[in-house]
Amino acid sequence: MRGAGVLEENPGGARRRLPRLKIWGNNKQKNQHEEDQLDASQQEEQQQEEQLEDISRRLILREEELFSQDVRGEEEEDQLQRDFEDLRIQIWITVHGTFTSETSRDLEVLRSAMASIQQQEQQDRRWQGCPKDQVPVWRPQRWLSTHNQLLQKMVEARLSQAAEDNSAEVDQLSSAVKRQVCCTGKRVKDDLLTVMKTVKDCYPTSMDILNMYAGLYHRTFSLRLVELSSSELEINDCSYLLFWVNHCYPHEVLKHKDLDGHIKTACLGSLLLQDSLNRLEEQYLSHREEQVKLWLSTALKKEQESWLSGKTPELIGSYFFSPLAIDVIQVMNSSLTEFSHTIKDQSKAQRLLVQLENFLSSYRKCLEEFVKGNHSNVLSVIKAQLVCEQQLSDYISRQTGSLSEAQRQRCLDALSAVRDCGYRCFTCPLHDHTKACLSQLWTSAWADGSLPVIGSLLDHLNQQLASLTDLKPACRQSLFCVLYQNVVRQYVKKTMKTRNKNREQQLAGAQRMKEDAEKMDRFFTEEGCSETSWLCVMLCSLAEVLRLQDPASIQLEFVNLARTFPDLSGPHVTALLSLKNGLSAADIRSIRLSVEENRLLDASTNQRPQFFSSIKVKWIKNKIKQMGLKS
Repeated sequence: MRGAGVLEENPGGARRRLPRLKIWGNNKQKNQHEEDQLDASQQEEQQQEEQLEDISRRLILREEELFSQDVRGEEEEDQLQRDFEDLRIQIWITVHGTFTSETSRDLEVLRSAMASIQQQEQQDRRWQGCPKDQVPVWRPQRWLSTHNQLLQKMVEARLSQAAEDNSAEVDQLSSAVKRQVCCTGKRVKDDLLTVMKTVKDCYPTSMDILNMYAGLYHRTFSLRLVELSSSELEINDCSYLLFWVNHCYPHEVLKHKDLDGHIKTACLGSLLLQDSLNRLEEQYLSHREEQVKLWLSTALKKEQESWLSGKTPELIGSYFFSPLAIDVIQVMNSSLTEFSHTIKDQSKAQRLLVQLENFLSSYRKCLEEFVKGNHSNVLSVIKAQLVCEQQLSDYISRQTGSLSEAQRQRCLDALSAVRDCGYRCFTCPLHDHTKACLSQLWTSAWADGSLPVIGSLLDHLNQQLASLTDLKPACRQSLFCVLYQNVVRQYVKKTMKTRNKNREQQLAGAQRMKEDAEKMDRFFTEEGCSETSWLCVMLCSLAEVLRLQDPASIQLEFVNLARTFPDLSGPHVTALLSLKNGLSAADIRSIRLSVEENRLLDASTNQRPQFFSSIKVKWIKNKIKQMGLKS
C-alpha cells in the first residue's frame, strides 16, 4: 500500500508540503491552457490554499463524469487513480501528524482531511450495488476504516515511545517499571487532553473521536500493564501499578476537569482483568498487613522498654508527653492514605484496621501489667500515657469512613480501659480517705453544720492532687470529672444506706445536701468540670425528695428525676424512699409505679450520662425485703 510506505518514512509524523495534484478533466487541452495562464508562484499559492476537501470533491466529480461515459480512456482513468492515491497519501500524512500540529493552519488541514474521508465514504456507498465492471477499480476505498486502523497504530507507536522515555521528569522514580507506567500513563493523559482541546473540533460529531481515542489508548495501556503484571513484581512496583490502575487513571486522567463527563468511562472498564487485579491486590495487602503489624509492635516494644528502664517521660510544654500515639497515628494515616489510592474496594481497609485493634488490645495489657509493678516512674509514665490515650481516642473517633462501628467501639473500649487504668493510679489512693470522710454523712454533727464533711474532703483532694500540674490540662480536666463522679457516687451510696430519718432530720439533711452539692460543683468547676454540673442538679433533686413530705409532690419529683436519669431503677427509688419516715408501703408502691410508667417517655432521647446504674450493691435488695416490697 503506497500510503503505508510514506508513513514508515515519516515515523515522527513530520509535516511536509502537500504534493501537487493534477486535477484532470475531459478536455486535457482546456486544462493545460488554463494551467499555462498561471505563473509558477501563483500555482504554488493556489495549491497551498486549496482545501483537501475541495480536491476530494473535484476528484469525485471527475469520477462521476468519467464513469458516466460509455467509453472511458485508459490513460485518463489511470491518472484519476493516481490522483486519488496522492490525495490518500496527503490525508494519511495529515492524520499521522495529529499530535504534532502546532498552528491553526495544521488543524484546518486536519479538518479538511476528515471532510474528505466523509466524502469518499459517501461515494463508496454511491457505488454499492452497481455491476462490478462499471465500478472504478479503486472503489470502495474504505478510507474511514483505514483511518481507524491508522489511529490504532499511532496510539501504539506513541505509547511505545513514551514507555522508553528517560527524561529527567521521571528520574526520581525508583524502578524501570515505575518509570514505564508513569510515562505511558502521562502520555495517555496528555494526548486525550490534546484531542479534547483541539483535535475533537476537526472531526464530525458523529464520529465521537474523543471516545474513539479513549478506547484505543485504554486498550493499548491495558495490554502494556497486563504484560508488566504477568511477571512477579517487587512490592513497590506492585503498589505503584495498582495506584495507576485504581486511582490515577480513573480519577486523575479520565476524570480530569477537562475530560470529566465527556469520556464514557463505563464502557472502558478497568485496565486489568479482575483475576489479575485480585492477585496484585492480595500481594499488596498481605505485605501491607505485615508492615503495619511490625511497625505498631515495634513502636509499642520501644515504649515498653522505656517504661521498664525507669526513665521519666519527656516534658513538653510543662507536661509529660510520649511519642507513641503520634507514631501510631502516622503509621495508620500513611498506610490508609496509600491504601485508598491503591485498592479500589475500600472495605478491604478492615484488614489494616484489625492491626490497629490488635495493637490497642496489646497496649492496654502492657500498661495494666506495668502499673502492677513497683516502678518509681509509674505516675509520670501514666501522665504521658493519658495524653496518648486522648490523642488515639480523638483519632479513632474521626475515622468515620474506615472503621466499622463495631471496630470503632472495640478500639474505644480498649482505650477506655487504658484511661481507667491511668485514672485508678490517682483515684484509688484517695478512695479510703473519701470513704472515711463520707461515712460521717447523716450524722448529727453533719446535719447541724458543725462538721464540714465536704469542705474537709475537698481540702484533702486539693492537697493530694496538687502534683498534677505536669499532666496535660485536657487530661487533668478529664481526670477531675471522673473524680467528681466518684465522689458523688460515694455520696449517694452513703445516702441510700442511711436509715429512716424523722421530718426534722430530713429537712436538715436536705439543706446540707444542697450546700454540699454546690460546694463540690464550685470546686470541680474551677478545675474545668463545667460539663459535669449535672451532678449538682441530680444531688439537688435528691435533696428536694428528702425535703418534700407530700407523697404526690415526692412522686412528681421522682418522675422528673427518672426522666432526666433513665437508669434510676425501682430499687434505687425504694432505697431513697427508705429515708422518708411517714410514707406507707402503698405510697412507696404508687411512687415506684408512676416512675416506671413515665420513664419511657424521654428515655430514648435522653443524652445524660449513666450514673445510677453504676450503683449496684446487695444492700438495696436487702432493704427492699425489709420493707416488704418487690424489687
